[in-house]
Amino acid sequence: MSSDDVSDPDRGGDRVRAGDGKFGEYGGQYVPEALMPAIEELTDAYERYVLNNEDGFMDEFRRRIADFGGRPTPLQRAERLSERYGTEVYLKREDLVHGGAHKLNNALGQVLLAKYMGKDRVIAETGAGQHGTATAMAAAHLDVPCEVYMGERDINRQRPNVFRMKINGADVNPVSTGRGTLKEAISETMRDWATNVEDTHYVIGSVVGPHPFPRMVRDFQALISEESRRQIQQHADRLPDSVVACAGGGSNTMGSFHSYVPDGDVDLVAVEAGGASLDVDEEAGVAPHSASLSTGSEGVLHGARTKLLQDAAGQIVESHSVSSGLDYAGVGPELAHLVDEGRVTTATVDDDAALEAFHRLSQEEGIIPALESAHALAHLHERGDELGDLVVVTVSGRGDKDLEAVIEETAERDVPNAPDMSMFEGGL
Repeated sequence: MSSDDVSDPDRGGDRVRAGDGKFGEYGGQYVPEALMPAIEELTDAYERYVLNNEDGFMDEFRRRIADFGGRPTPLQRAERLSERYGTEVYLKREDLVHGGAHKLNNALGQVLLAKYMGKDRVIAETGAGQHGTATAMAAAHLDVPCEVYMGERDINRQRPNVFRMKINGADVNPVSTGRGTLKEAISETMRDWATNVEDTHYVIGSVVGPHPFPRMVRDFQALISEESRRQIQQHADRLPDSVVACAGGGSNTMGSFHSYVPDGDVDLVAVEAGGASLDVDEEAGVAPHSASLSTGSEGVLHGARTKLLQDAAGQIVESHSVSSGLDYAGVGPELAHLVDEGRVTTATVDDDAALEAFHRLSQEEGIIPALESAHALAHLHERGDELGDLVVVTVSGRGDKDLEAVIEETAERDVPNAPDMSMFEGGL
């Protein structure tokens, strides 16, 4: 349950409220008037079912995420990484959630909420395909028709996840506008929702979009930090010095951080995709990175005010990452606020370092991480001596979806710890 901007339910039985959707200067509801009835309906449902557990909604969610999703996930001591870095490293294994990523926590919660709201259809956007896969799985589990919007570029980069969506019964709609990545997929899903608000719920995949989505997605994903905070005290009899998580839109990040935010002695490090460089090509309208927390400026995208990658004229530029799941020009408003407040520290990792970390974890711990997670692990490699004696790193997902991209990218780069790639020349 969220504790932000709520009344105490023990004082006279007041209903817990969702607040105004603002995080300092960020957040809000910047949507067309046609969407406001749907936003108001969703806010009411969020308060009733998620915050106040009406009709036992949260009881059912927690039962299903345990039985169907496989929670709690382990907090594993990484023996060889701990030895390598001279610090105690624990991995929060979100790659072991059903479907292979943390995305199911939120997808299952929102699809279940759609059923409680009486919606006959769900739609979703996806970048790397993990959120689309999780939504398709949840929709199949709960018998709800599902459509997923995905950029054509991401479809080509993530074909296994596209197939997984389709075999779970979802329709996958290619998006060809712009660079064909997550930003365009979100825009198309918003258009669908605006047209079909009466019978359709939009399952947003990250802590982005208009209120109440950033809070609601965070609340579903907060299972990650609820578990890891309890588990690390069982393992080490204290809280960690640092929690490290990769940051794209921010659902994994806020899920990994939320329960630790009040613990001022625990450093929270959000690791962004540094791509090829942290510059912006103003003429081409492209940033060769996705580091909006580290380099972005304030603006409005997809219904909320937050930090964005923009040019000097305030136009949103296209982002880039070797990891399609981090390839987004914005970030969740709560995360932007926590960075401004100094509670969350940002870091960037470039494509080469992320690929090295992908191979390193695979070879040293037998865990093939998602390329998103590899960014957090690369930061551990580069700055481990700054993270303290006890570190929790979230492995947000497994790397099966990224194998084709890793084969291609590794063959084109000089990745020092990669296996011999000669057998892949000319394809298999």
